[in-house]
Order: sequence, then C-alpha cells, then structure tokens
Amino acid sequence: MAIKIYQADTWCSKAVRLRDGACVNCGTTETLQAMHIYGRRNRALRWSLDNLITGCAACHRKFTESPHAFIDFCNAYLGEGHMDILREKSRGRFKTDEKIRSEISKHYRHEVQRKEADDEYKIVSYN
Repeated sequence: MAIKIYQADTWCSKAVRLRDGACVNCGTTETLQAMHIYGRRNRALRWSLDNLITGCAACHRKFTESPHAFIDFCNAYLGEGHMDILREKSRGRFKTDEKIRSEISKHYRHEVQRKEADDEYKIVSYN
C-alpha cells in the first residue's frame, strides 16, 4: 500500500534539500531527494527536519537497500545523541488532519521562501 503524498511532504522535502544543498553522503547536487531516517509512516517524525537528510537518488537507493549501512552513516553524520533523541521522538503519537497538514505545508513554504531570499537564513523545523 502506497503512502499518500501531501503538500506538507512536498514543502518539507524542498526545505530539507534547500537546507542541505547537496547529498550529505557523496556531495553531488544532482537528483536530490529527502531521505527519512524513520520512514514516513511514523507521523511523529514525518515532517520533522531532525528526521530528514538530503541524498542523491543513487545514495538514497543504496541506503534503502542497506538499512544497517544507513543507520551507521546517520550515527556518524548526525551523532549517536541525535539518533537517541529521534528514537525517543519516534515513540510519540502525532495525529494529523487536513488542517494540521495545511499548517505544516504553510510553515515549510514560508521557510523555503525565507531561505531563497536570504542564503544565511537557517530553516526552522515545524516540530
């Protein structure tokens, strides 16, 4: 069963790709994608920038096919403390509806616009 993609997902993806600017693994700026550390089914982290990093299509595929390598990479790149916090957050519950998803979408759209206007601006996560 496919996971539905909302506008909140689209704008959150744009925000993380703009924040990172390149694949955090190999450094390319081609075919950039948002990679979730905890998958999109986890609503507590789905739209949290703490749970997202940018990868190119090749690295995203590589890490999807080798989740242990992805966890090792995330521990090294983000730090074990960050990963411990994500693990705790992943146990939370976050119920959404159209109104909340619209709020998330507006938040990230605004963050993207601010970053595009000012390269020094630091994008703020919704949650």
